[in-house]
Amino acid sequence: MEFYIPTETGELLAFCAAIVTGLIGLFGLFAPGIALKLAGLQPKDVSREGFAFVRSAGGFYAGLAIVALLMAQSWIYMAIGGGFALAAFGRILSLMSDGSFSAKNLLVLVVQVVLAALPLGYAFGFL
Repeated sequence: MEFYIPTETGELLAFCAAIVTGLIGLFGLFAPGIALKLAGLQPKDVSREGFAFVRSAGGFYAGLAIVALLMAQSWIYMAIGGGFALAAFGRILSLMSDGSFSAKNLLVLVVQVVLAALPLGYAFGFL
């Protein structure tokens, strides 16, 4: 099996979104304490199960991204885009309901929207 790097612009953008997803996942997998700090949580208050949750969530992101990079199929890009779209929706709900309106949350929302739009745009033929 040969590793495929896309040449078409839309697919390359979805491919880049998968790379970023994989890097986010690897970060959570191998540096859960720092990931928790960036999320605004205090690792000293987190139990071992909390670290296990962050590592497993990071592994899920990394695994999904690796499959997308190796398989290069639009339906896998749709899975990444759909996941980030729902994550962005959850963040919007939090901004409206939980009073978590901050520059950091807005920045993460923009990143999630972009990481949702690129693979979904390619999968549905807009890019």
